[in-house]
Amino acid sequence: MFFILSKVLSFLIQPLAWVVALLGLSLILLSKVRPNPLLDGDGARNQRLGLRLGSTALFFLIIAGWQGPAELALRQLETVYPSVADKGAELDHYAGLIVLGGALDSGRLWTRPGQIALNSAAERMTASVSLLQLHPQFKIIFTGGEGELFGVGPKEADRAKLFFDSLMVPSNHVVYERLSRNTHENAVFSAQISGVDMHQPWLLVTSAFHMPRSMAIFKRAGWNVTAFPVDYRAPEDIDWLSFELSGEKSAAKNWQLFLHEAFGLIAYRLTGKI
Repeated sequence: MFFILSKVLSFLIQPLAWVVALLGLSLILLSKVRPNPLLDGDGARNQRLGLRLGSTALFFLIIAGWQGPAELALRQLETVYPSVADKGAELDHYAGLIVLGGALDSGRLWTRPGQIALNSAAERMTASVSLLQLHPQFKIIFTGGEGELFGVGPKEADRAKLFFDSLMVPSNHVVYERLSRNTHENAVFSAQISGVDMHQPWLLVTSAFHMPRSMAIFKRAGWNVTAFPVDYRAPEDIDWLSFELSGEKSAAKNWQLFLHEAFGLIAYRLTGKI
């Protein structure tokens, strides 16, 4: 019983859950109000419009927090490229890894000496170290400059160097690209690194939901890449009973990731980048 109560309380202390409850209550109360016969037609129409807009807002809030549809949408992106690891493929013939930025927290958090701050996409970094341990002949290309509009602190490539150095990854195994601000620039600027041959086979390491756009961009830029997706967000068994509006792996966050990638694919196609 205590466990069940703790889960109910965990839901109730979500601030956005209060928004859902208050909006729903206000709509119920508003629907009970009869139009004032003394009001003109515009007053009654405004009341009906307010009810429709409020109901639509409540609907989107509920969908935004419902884990099931969000996981189902995100899984459509994550299953486009199965990992070569899932196929049991041999990796020795690859030149190494291209690791896309996005796993390191804002540079604002890296201003403290010795601070290593990863975010919910940390598997991009940790999986790269694991692969290098299994295949010590690999090279790592880490690509990422400053993805924030008003970035503060060290660039992401410099943060990545601190991370790899903290794990004693040999410096001669990693090269850093520090100028890119988006995935297209990741592909273009990485190809300009001295000594890097884009025609050799490389493993592209990024979040599974980000892989369809990343693979299309790198292939269009001329890279010989194979997908190595990590950081899966959608499980094989969809959770239709969870509701969460906040948090790094909440339904709302999953919807944000899905929409970002969906609109990104459209924008990149329209601009000829894929």
